[in-house]
Amino acid sequence: MIEVSEVRQDHGVEWYEEGQLQQQGYCLVIVTYGKCVYWVNHEKLIMEKGDLLLLAEGVPFYGKSIPTVFHTKYKIKFQAREDAMKLSILQQPELFKHRMGCYDIVLERLKELLHQWKEKPSYYEMMSAALFTEVLIQISQELDRGMISTEKHRCAERMKYYIQQNYRDRVTKEELGNAIQRTPNYAAALFRQVTGQTISEYVHHHRIKTALYLLTESMLTISEIAEYVGYSDVSYFYRIFKRITGHSPSDYVHERSPIV
Repeated sequence: MIEVSEVRQDHGVEWYEEGQLQQQGYCLVIVTYGKCVYWVNHEKLIMEKGDLLLLAEGVPFYGKSIPTVFHTKYKIKFQAREDAMKLSILQQPELFKHRMGCYDIVLERLKELLHQWKEKPSYYEMMSAALFTEVLIQISQELDRGMISTEKHRCAERMKYYIQQNYRDRVTKEELGNAIQRTPNYAAALFRQVTGQTISEYVHHHRIKTALYLLTESMLTISEIAEYVGYSDVSYFYRIFKRITGHSPSDYVHERSPIV
């Protein structure tokens, strides 16, 4: 079982922190924008977008912003009971830095985790524990698949960029293979290995992320939004949206600002 004790988001160019974790505690840091630097056990660690840093109990650390460089990051303090210690990420050394392939999935869970922690709805502590447990599981599954080379990360990023530019159209493994100058099957397998998602899953998530924004920040109808993000069948859009968000698109239309 995982017990979350603190969730926060740091950002800016003047951040500074030093300390040492309490007994039986962990701290997970995930950078989502820019760069910052940590010194842990006299080792300097440059943290960039997509990097995670896991600190175990008793490890002194010191961290600060890099001058003139803006950064954002999530910081979660937690305790892990015996049954959770089988997770691969918790079997790492007391200082563990890793570049995530499953960054996009993890980021979505962290956003919801921070929302739960700030708003404190009913059962928020249980929901926070569940969301953060999923984060640790995603990272552990990635570690179980083996360390990913820098070159594979670069190829995956090129494919993600291609999808982000073309997500409204049908994206095929042949197109992604061309984008990284590899065979289609290699591109599809590498994408799943690095991100933990299939090409189709990533495309759907990117479409729905755009749809979420348009549902609350535009005057477009649900049908118009569905067509805009790449779904010609509105009922299919509803099914995908519900599967990914757990809600209906109509639920978000009601949250539109009166100005819109």
